[in-house]
Amino acid sequence: MRTLRDESGRTYLLLKRSDESSLVRDPRTGEERYLDNDRLEPAEGTSPLETEALAVPPAVRRLLTASRDERSLGLLLLLDDRGPLPVRTLLDAGDYCESDLHGLLAEFRAAGLVEERQVAGERGYGTTEDATAALATLTGGD
Repeated sequence: MRTLRDESGRTYLLLKRSDESSLVRDPRTGEERYLDNDRLEPAEGTSPLETEALAVPPAVRRLLTASRDERSLGLLLLLDDRGPLPVRTLLDAGDYCESDLHGLLAEFRAAGLVEERQVAGERGYGTTEDATAALATLTGGD
C-alpha cells in the first residue's frame, strides 16, 4: 500500500494501479474511485498507516496520541465530567506528583485538549470543546 496525493493535496491510499489510472481510497470517507495517474503523485514521507489513521476524527487522534496510559485518559475524563478544576483538586484526585501532573497538563495543552482557567481564584484546567467531543466519541456520549 502507498500514500498518494492529488493536485489539490488530498491524500489517498493506492489500492490498484494500471497504466492510465489508479484505484484509490479516501481514508476519511472510505470512498473508492479511479483517478488518472497524471493527477496523482507519491506522498513522500507519509506512512500508509498514518494515512489510514485519517479515518479517525482529528480531535480523537490527538486525544489518543496525547493520552499515554489509562491514568492520563482518566484525568481527561475527570476534567471533562467535573471540570474545570483547580490544580490542588487534580493533585488530590489522582496519584500524580506535582511535576508529573504539570508535565501532563502541558502536553494536553499543546495538543489542544485542555486550557488553563481560573477556578475559585486559583489556577485550574478544563477541557476544550475538541476534547469534550473526542471523549464523547470514545465513550458513546452525546
